[in-house]
Amino acid sequence: MEFIKTLEVWFVVGSQHLYGQDALKQVEQNAEQITNYLNQQNPFIQIKLKPLATSSSEILSICQAANNEDKCVGLIAWMHTFSPAKMWIAGLSQLNKPLLQFHTQFNQFIPWNDIDMDYMNLHQTAHGDREFGFIAARLRKPRTIVVGHWQSQSVQQKLDRWMRVTAAIYDQKHLKIARFGDNMREVAVTEGDKVEAQIKFGYSVNGYGVYQLVNAINQVSEEDIASLIQEYEREYQLSDALKENGEKRTALFDSARIELGLKAFLQKGGFNAFTDTFENLNGLKQLPGLPVQRLMQQGYGFGAEGDWKTAALVRALKVMSFGLPKGTSFMEDYTYNLDENNEVVLGAHMLEVCPSIAQEKPILDIKPLGIGGKEDPTRLIFTAKSGPAINTTIVDMGNRFRMIVADLEAIEKPQAMPNLPVGHAFWKLQPNFDIGTQAWVTAGGAHHSVFSLDIDAEMLRIFAEFFDIEFIHINKNTELATLKNELRWNESAYR
Repeated sequence: MEFIKTLEVWFVVGSQHLYGQDALKQVEQNAEQITNYLNQQNPFIQIKLKPLATSSSEILSICQAANNEDKCVGLIAWMHTFSPAKMWIAGLSQLNKPLLQFHTQFNQFIPWNDIDMDYMNLHQTAHGDREFGFIAARLRKPRTIVVGHWQSQSVQQKLDRWMRVTAAIYDQKHLKIARFGDNMREVAVTEGDKVEAQIKFGYSVNGYGVYQLVNAINQVSEEDIASLIQEYEREYQLSDALKENGEKRTALFDSARIELGLKAFLQKGGFNAFTDTFENLNGLKQLPGLPVQRLMQQGYGFGAEGDWKTAALVRALKVMSFGLPKGTSFMEDYTYNLDENNEVVLGAHMLEVCPSIAQEKPILDIKPLGIGGKEDPTRLIFTAKSGPAINTTIVDMGNRFRMIVADLEAIEKPQAMPNLPVGHAFWKLQPNFDIGTQAWVTAGGAHHSVFSLDIDAEMLRIFAEFFDIEFIHINKNTELATLKNELRWNESAYR
């Protein structure tokens, strides 16, 4: 994620010449003080103050420059004074970067004994931002609105969350996804329009023969394999079969070779997400389990059975959650514990769950896999952390993409499962199991998803609004009748 350090968010402050040069100088000084303060709080992306925007031509120039500056990932707009919004039409009409409307003012409190008309003219965010808000609404411009004083910790957190989403949007536009093999045969939801996805999100999806991956795997050196084995031994609890002199030790070397070859292929091609499928493993000794888990933890997007939409979404949430402690993973609703009024979902996959969500030090083990027709694969086994979480998916509805987000409560493992051979999570659905399940299925939610303990629905709403895709949020207030109406209305809105 080194690219994040190179990114910028531009801070654009609106005003006008009506109040005189002294007022404009004060606006510039205040804007500089705010910028310096926010940058001292170690934001996710550094903020760069732009020249004061006081005319249509200046605003247009800033917006065009933002479009053309690759490292600029978004604009923060603040109306310090009143800024007549017709000046913003040309610029906002052309702006193609995420926009945040910063509804703040320089002074937190009214100077009760000293306030006069000069003060009123200078500190006009309260109604200057309403003028800006109208023109953004009139232009149907998607934007995030952050309200509050700029020194407030909650405001800084909101800015940081928005920046995380802008970084993910930037990354999606530059993302390359490699597919090894096709989709799992006869599966519907993992299919989709790759051309439309590139038009809508910017990422490209292309297929590569498994033999090309095998060629990269065969070029891995023995020295690099030995070094990676030592890393495995430091990071994980190895089962006896995989320890030195263990009966399955050679399988660990095979996994290390696959991991190194796969990573080399991805790095050489500039890919930050990938898919594979157990139905196309020609030349591989085992289905990549451990290698995929570790690459996900390093920030790569992944989708099983050729699911490129989920691979792209895993990558997006990996970028958003970079540096956060709880984790994000490819996931699948696998099976239920139907204890009435206390139903629990067991989420897992046959191998590929990211250890970033692990509560404890993972066990590195080898177990049989009944599909794929290859040697037994290695994998990391663990239980996920508990706490507020989400599952999200993007599905292709034919005439649009739909993002579905479900609020969850991830819980501790209800009891020991000594024979479960995969990384896994447990959660309860909102508002309850019955409605939460019906809502997901009614909306067409996929069986593959992205599970995150770091990202929430409102961050994903910003992401969906920028790309102009449908957004469905299943939460504690969800009612099925209302959801069904929302889906009907959306069908008309996107027709």
